[in-house]
Amino acid sequence: MPNMHSICEQFGHILGGNYSLHDGLRSVEVKRSTLNVTILGRPTLSNHAVGAMFSFESLDQQEYALNLGETALLHDEAYPFTLALQQQGILVNSLHNHWLFVNPPLVFVRFSSIENPLSFARKVLYAFQQIVKPAI
Repeated sequence: MPNMHSICEQFGHILGGNYSLHDGLRSVEVKRSTLNVTILGRPTLSNHAVGAMFSFESLDQQEYALNLGETALLHDEAYPFTLALQQQGILVNSLHNHWLFVNPPLVFVRFSSIENPLSFARKVLYAFQQIVKPAI
């Protein structure tokens, strides 16, 4: 049986955050701090607005788990991000709006897979790398 603590730490490291464990659910939350967002004219750094959340549940005998993710995206990031997920076999479950009166306009994508959590994390990292704009 794999060392679950090690898997959780690696999952968090790949995705750029620390993991937490609650009721058997291993999760990581990170802020997309490069998004400068206002809601109702007020700047926000809330994970509810600019967060990305990832989780996985218990491993089966093949070391596969239900993996879930959700993140905020700018409109022009939605296509390259979801395409990168889909090309790697991750199911895009929904793409929708959470907030009215938000600037710039954001969409939120939810996605899932059943596979090794570290494989899922690497695929999600790759999808994020498709939308990160290099500093000039």
